[in-house]
Amino acid sequence: MLQRPPVRLTASGGAVAPHVGLSSAPAACAPTPPPGPVAGARRRWVAWAGWRHPGLLWACWAVLLCLVLWALWGAPQRPAPLTQKDIDAAVLRTLSTQTLPSATARAAERIRPSVVQVLAYGRDAKGERVERGEGTGVVIVDSGVILTNLHVVQGGAELVVVFADGSESAAQVTGVQAKDDLAVLQAASIPDDLEAATLRSTHDLNPGDGVVAVGFPFGIGPSVSAGVVSGLGRSFQSPDGQQELSNLIQFDAAANPGNSGGPLVTLDGEVVGIVTGILNPTRNRTFLGIGFAVPIENAAGAVGQPPF
Repeated sequence: MLQRPPVRLTASGGAVAPHVGLSSAPAACAPTPPPGPVAGARRRWVAWAGWRHPGLLWACWAVLLCLVLWALWGAPQRPAPLTQKDIDAAVLRTLSTQTLPSATARAAERIRPSVVQVLAYGRDAKGERVERGEGTGVVIVDSGVILTNLHVVQGGAELVVVFADGSESAAQVTGVQAKDDLAVLQAASIPDDLEAATLRSTHDLNPGDGVVAVGFPFGIGPSVSAGVVSGLGRSFQSPDGQQELSNLIQFDAAANPGNSGGPLVTLDGEVVGIVTGILNPTRNRTFLGIGFAVPIENAAGAVGQPPF
């Protein structure tokens, strides 16, 4: 006879299901907890993309592959540091493909802003201004102090200097050193950017060293001629025989009337002498290959500066 299992009542009057032993029926398996919201969304997206839109999934893989390849081979690489061999090769390539200014051109360009034309004027019987002398000068102090030859300005009552920029100024003699045929001028007005020449001692000057003469031969200029130092400690007698100069630099750069008072410079553009005369055994006053310049040490004394 089957008996009905007892039913317990709760205090509230509800029934409680009878206890069933383990042997009475198999226990139900515990349900698997649902996936979290992130993991579930990821699986749903993969399922949707992979099964419903397989092309999109392959496109994503392709983009990822491209990014990896670009990172390995396409990303900008830091250039390797230059070696001395690379620098030497670049210099040789430049020298072989470009024409650089000559040493003479560089020297002339350096001295050019300091070279001036010197004009000496007088008055004729009618009182009209006439040219008495013409030569060259070089600015040795940027306040307008100019060095030239005494014989260039000696016959002039009025002096005019023409600067490298074409501007003109009246000038006056402020110093004379007759034994070296030198005169010092002071310009009344000067350009704002006037540059003084760099002076260099002749103590290490040697025969064969390259030199450049810059001036206004026959009024043409500024003209540039190049040559070498032919000798040192030379003597020269003026064409009129009234003066003998000593301790001169002999050079073979072309010089003619109008070059007097101009600078003789090294290939570095530094003044080592003041051109003062040329030797020509004939009556012609033209260059035959022998010119003379007063060493700059002597010229320094003309402006009251101690020698080097």
